[in-house]
Amino acid sequence: MAVLAYNEITLKKFIVFNNEPCLVVASHVFRKQQRKPVNITKLKGFVSGRTYEQTFHQNETANEADLERTTIEYIYENRGEYWFCPIGKPAERFALSPELVGDQGHFLKPKSEIEALVYDEKIIGVTIPIKVDLVVKHADPAVKGNTSSSATKEVTLETGAHIHVPMFINEGDVIRVNTELGEYTERVDKA
Repeated sequence: MAVLAYNEITLKKFIVFNNEPCLVVASHVFRKQQRKPVNITKLKGFVSGRTYEQTFHQNETANEADLERTTIEYIYENRGEYWFCPIGKPAERFALSPELVGDQGHFLKPKSEIEALVYDEKIIGVTIPIKVDLVVKHADPAVKGNTSSSATKEVTLETGAHIHVPMFINEGDVIRVNTELGEYTERVDKA
């Protein structure tokens, strides 16, 4: 476990705070007039889900969290639970809650490989790719005359997710979706 000085506690680092691993979501080191420098941070706890605001002074340190990263395979979603397994071991399946997976879970396809964060032999978070390519399963046809540059329509993707896309997207098209925003990015392949 590495020890971080006050100014090394920067954005996207994992530290142990209140006996739980926390992600640093904001960090600002500054010096106010004649005083010593401080680091004002905002931390997101992975176990409790709480957000902490903590100021680290020049003489303070924090322990870096020992997180392991492992690749897991998505199998399916059933009754609000997302089921995964280690790569190549479908018999060792396990479920993760929708709170842990997040809204990005709506864009997971079966057999998708994602990265899991492990702390004390327990999965505390998953990292889903920012952009995924999905097939449009259902799309209403474009209405003639409704072709303004910002016109959109709702489509259903192969995962069952619903998003808004431009009018020119049809059933069978492969589109790229930004999973963080849940938005259409571009058409990859035309049907």
